[in-house]
Amino acid sequence: MERMVLVYTTYPSIVEAEKAGRVLVERQLAACVNILPGMVSIYRWEGALERAEEAVMIVKTRAALADAVSAAVKEMHAYETPAILVIPLEKVDPHYLAWMSAETAPASRNV
Repeated sequence: MERMVLVYTTYPSIVEAEKAGRVLVERQLAACVNILPGMVSIYRWEGALERAEEAVMIVKTRAALADAVSAAVKEMHAYETPAILVIPLEKVDPHYLAWMSAETAPASRNV
């Protein structure tokens, strides 16, 4: 079976995260997205210390689709420089892996 990854990103609101997550799943670029509202980020941007409330999105997908997921996130994102981190998975339950593979199958992808 193909390697799977998690793509971690953040959005300025849960509404934006849900909209983007729905598109990723509809296009079969992701088997599933998890959206975690209520995150607080503290970071430096253009020389100033910033604080923002955000929603985390974790995208479950094939390693081969990570670039397409990243491109879609950038296309739909309000941020100039969105956080997009691809995290390889060391081990996935075989039944869950089969489901992830089926949901992102190239033959049925709506890209």
